Amino acid sequence: MGSVQEGRGFAFRRKQKIERQYRKLLKKGRKVHSQQDNQFTDTYPEHLKHLYLAEEEMLKKRRRAPSDSVLSEEKLNKAVESVMTEGKFKKKTSNQKAKEEYEKIKAERARKREEAEKRKQQREAAQRLYKQKKMEAYKILSKKTKRGQPNLNLQMEFLLQKIEQNT
Repeated sequence: MGSVQEGRGFAFRRKQKIERQYRKLLKKGRKVHSQQDNQFTDTYPEHLKHLYLAEEEMLKKRRRAPSDSVLSEEKLNKAVESVMTEGKFKKKTSNQKAKEEYEKIKAERARKREEAEKRKQQREAAQRLYKQKKMEAYKILSKKTKRGQPNLNLQMEFLLQKIEQNT
């Protein structure tokens, strides 16, 4: 799985990349140690910055209130954890970005599909109601007397109801 023998070597390349970055940091560290005057500056490596800042805060709080040291350490541990989790979520791989984009598109399509389904149901309900009213009107207006003549009394009542509904 990702081995050099299989011809993929993803893990191997990743390992080499991390090793190169580590060596680079070591070289930078040697340069910093050689310059003793810059030893106590506030420039920390980016990947360890949150640890240094948390330690600095802890030392400041110890100077202020030594009795609350246990509580402050717990608070700092929580702060360090939150900073670490923020750092984890900051960088996203292209695969994660693509997945998020896909999920957004999928959600948008689902929403549009639901809206279209709702509109379709409303339209069908309106058509059923319209057909029902038309059928009732047709039944009333098409009634005939025994001799086959249109029943004018029913027609007049129907027109009267229609006028009353409109006003």
